[in-house]
Amino acid sequence: MGVPAFLVLGAGAWGTALASVLAAGGRRVLLWGRDAAALRALEATRENARYLPGIRLPDSLGIVEALAEIPAHCTQAVLATPCQTTREICRLLAATAPQVRGIVCAAKGLERATGRLVHEVVREELGADVDVAVLSGPNFAREVAERRPAAVTIAADRTEFGAALLAAFHTAFFRPYLSEDLVGVAVGGSVKNALAIAAGIGDGLRLGANSRAALITRGLAEIARLGVALGARAETFMGLSGLGDLVLTCTDDLSRNRRFGLALGRGTSPEVAAADIGLVEGAATAPAVAALGARLRVEVPIVEQVAAVLAGHTTPAAAVAALMAREPRAEDRAWRR
Repeated sequence: MGVPAFLVLGAGAWGTALASVLAAGGRRVLLWGRDAAALRALEATRENARYLPGIRLPDSLGIVEALAEIPAHCTQAVLATPCQTTREICRLLAATAPQVRGIVCAAKGLERATGRLVHEVVREELGADVDVAVLSGPNFAREVAERRPAAVTIAADRTEFGAALLAAFHTAFFRPYLSEDLVGVAVGGSVKNALAIAAGIGDGLRLGANSRAALITRGLAEIARLGVALGARAETFMGLSGLGDLVLTCTDDLSRNRRFGLALGRGTSPEVAAADIGLVEGAATAPAVAALGARLRVEVPIVEQVAAVLAGHTTPAAAVAALMAREPRAEDRAWRR
């Protein structure tokens, strides 16, 4: 099955980077965003000055301001808008571009109001007959846009759709791997944002490298427990969209979630930190994951403490103390509820 053309929804850093990947691979690509003035500037300068300054976009990458104007052969879309806007964007897409029948979910997170993963929201809004995939992995948008070597996991609901996406995204600098585990890939990419906030808090408190390594390891156990409870495969979390993405996001300051946590650990309020950093997906994901864990009776103590800090129910130092005071148990319980 071939992929005739792509629409990339979201002209932020990640959407622009993914559009550039597809264009570099010879695909016909259109990029859409909410800010019409920013799109016109992007088209005129061939640079996303706000999100990816200094990087020239491929000349073949097209810009579209109105979804109703996309051509009939543009039947696949990459959803790179913020997680919490997924339902709204799907409704807009259904109303203006019904020819789009394949969706690649590149946003990471859970819908706060429902606890749904992004691909589940897409299914609810666009129907069961739409092809759906989840793209996730250890990638910062700027490095991808700079064409530095990177790898990603693409989980698809149909083998033919997945194979077509693998071919579309594969370039000399971007290597995709195929999976059938949509839930596992989505959970790994979502929960790691909340854990990156925790890692940032620890480093903001100057807790040291031992603490960071322990948090990443125990955080992976939380991801796996929750994912398996939702029907994911345990081995998925040892891959790019699990361990790989978690390590990257928890250890590098290009991560907005980590920088947000650093600010919290140094005494900045969540409101001030968010205003300074911008969109922090983990801030909305943490309470959604904590609520989902409680509903499923799955232990996610690190994420619960992050949610409590964000809600003002505890302080970063008290959250660390609460985690360390938990009753010791056998490590092999990591994959159980």
